[in-house]
This record gives sequence, C-alpha cells and structure tokens, in this order.
Amino acid sequence: MSRNQTAVPTWRQLWRDTAGALVDPVETRWIIEEVSGLGLPALLRELDRPATPAEVARLAEVVARRLSGEPLQHVLGHWGFRTLEVAVDSRVLVPRPETEFVVEVALSELDRIAAKCPASLFAVDLGTGSGVIALSLAAERDAVRVVAVDRDPGALDVALANLSRLAPQARERVELLAGDWYGALPASYAGRFDLIVANPPYLAEHEWALLDPVVRDFDPVAALVAGPSGLEHISTIVAGAPEWLGTGGRLVVEIAPSQNTAVLSLARCAGLRARIEVDLAGRPRVLVASR
Repeated sequence: MSRNQTAVPTWRQLWRDTAGALVDPVETRWIIEEVSGLGLPALLRELDRPATPAEVARLAEVVARRLSGEPLQHVLGHWGFRTLEVAVDSRVLVPRPETEFVVEVALSELDRIAAKCPASLFAVDLGTGSGVIALSLAAERDAVRVVAVDRDPGALDVALANLSRLAPQARERVELLAGDWYGALPASYAGRFDLIVANPPYLAEHEWALLDPVVRDFDPVAALVAGPSGLEHISTIVAGAPEWLGTGGRLVVEIAPSQNTAVLSLARCAGLRARIEVDLAGRPRVLVASR
C-alpha cells in the first residue's frame, strides 16, 4: 500500500468505533444494520469485509446526527409499530408504545361490535399523523374500512408513503382525507362510524418547556400541544362523536393520565357512556365511550 492510500475499515472496526461513540449497544447494532443494509446474521458473516467509502461516509453522518440529539427513529428514517414498519421524520410524531396500546383497545372494541354484527366495519382515525393507527386497523382486521384524517399536508405525505407499504388488500380499505377533525369528513359519513379513534395533541402549553429535549426539539409542536388546558382538541373530538358514530359505535381517544376525570366528564356531558382504560404501566391512558 502506498503512503498516500488509507486502509478502508472493516465492518468489525466500524462496529467497535460506533459502539464507543454511542455507548448504547442496541442503537449501535440498529445503525450498523441500517447503513450496511444487512440483517444481523448476514452482517456477522461480513464483519471482516471492508466497507466502501460511501458506507463509511454514510455511517459517520448517521452517528453525528444521533450524537446531536436527533431521535434514533428520525436517523434511521423508519420504525416498527405493532405489525408495521413505517417511515417517520420531523413532520410527524415518533410512534410510541402508548399508542400501540390505543390500537389494542380500538381493535378490542371493533371485535366486540363484530361479534354482535359480523359485517364490514367503518372507522375513522382523526389526526392520523404518520398513519400508524389507521394502517394498523386495516392491516390487522380484514373487515375494517378506515378513513384517516389530518390537516397537515406534510403528515398526510408521510401517511401516504406508509400506506403504500401495506399489502394491497389492506391498502384498498384506507382513505386519506385532508382537513381539521370532523371537518374533513363528507356529510354522508355522519352517523355511520363503528369506531372513532384519535391520538390528538393533549399537552397544555406550559408543559412544552418541561419535555425531554429530544421530544421538544424534534417532534412537531402542533402534534403535541393542544392549548392552555391541553383539553382543547379532545373536547372537539368528544363533542362531535355523537353526530358521527352509528348506534353502538365506539370512541377511543388517547389522553394524558392526569386528564382522566375531566375527559370522563366531557364524554358524559356529550351523552356518551364512558370509561377509562389503563395502560400496561397502570396509568389512565384511553377514553372509551359509546352511544
């Protein structure tokens, strides 16, 4: 090798260097797999293969972004949510385990409805963001048709990209609409939904400054903060539910644990029977209401 040439590192060396920079061994593995394009079994067989200059440069870029505080999900550009692998970026919230629980509750409610009336079901996901709730419903239940609503064009672009990843038989049962909550829906849908589900913004304005910097600096503010009380969007969704739900239809909404009493009151004032489901950590997390 001439004096002007530089040895290209192997993946073994890159893994070791990345682990030293990031500390977290799980993140290191995910990043190395992402940049190499190899799953773990193949990667282990290729550890002593020199990386290409392009791969070395790409890895350096990804590690620098992560060290700057950017969420791992944004750095990778995709993330797992239940049965899905979805694209995520700064236009939408990073999918969270709490929302996976919301989907579980929503599916359980749909199953209860289907047990009494085994026919096709109609659902709407208000404020769909990346689309993870709507797409999970369509992917996990063959009899469900889903409308996904969002007012933000960037979020709808992400949802559309994720919709394209669904199997054709699920994809054809999802409709994306632009607009603000129920205002996006055609009048002909009134009184027809078996399920209304939402993960709306529910933080109060004063809570924004208290968030982890990773959330505060990279997640969209409008997807998290509702207003002075944090209940502004939940109030709109709950108040409108009776008009859009069919008989026996269910409303399922993610909430902050501190909001459970206020949200139950909102639901009952709207003429709905309501309860709160606690998440796997034992925190009040989901409003379930019905006509």
